[in-house]
Amino acid sequence: MVIFKTNLGDIHIEVDADNAPISAENFLAYVRDGFYDGVIFHRVIPGFVVQGGGFDENFNQKTTRAPIKNESANGLDNERGTLSMARTQDPHSATSQFFINLEDNEQLNDMGTRPGYAVFGRVVEGMEVVDAIAKVPTGAAGPFRQDAPQETVRIESAEVI
Repeated sequence: MVIFKTNLGDIHIEVDADNAPISAENFLAYVRDGFYDGVIFHRVIPGFVVQGGGFDENFNQKTTRAPIKNESANGLDNERGTLSMARTQDPHSATSQFFINLEDNEQLNDMGTRPGYAVFGRVVEGMEVVDAIAKVPTGAAGPFRQDAPQETVRIESAEVI
């Protein structure tokens, strides 16, 4: 279990190391190292996802570890409240960034011939905080032309409990 203490409230996350061992250990290592302390949710798309884990308040990208292997074929679906690894078009490019699904996003699941986005956890308490993040006005900020919160949404601290 991981607790994100954000400036909008706490989010409790159950990590699924059984079904997503690589992604779960990657996430937990970043938490244990204090990497997420002070990072922001930098992308908010209502009805889709809130994304964070890679930028500080000034939109400086943090230095990460090497990318991990994509585990999207683990049987876990991108459903409301699940956490998944964010990545580029390269399926094996995920590092520290993650997103929380605001809705069931079947299009992000593994399709057999097309890798999806690896689910590795679930919000078990604090989904109202995630929904509050989704209501923050968005626009251009830092390197982003759209979808960036216009008010800072920060992870004050992250800890494994």
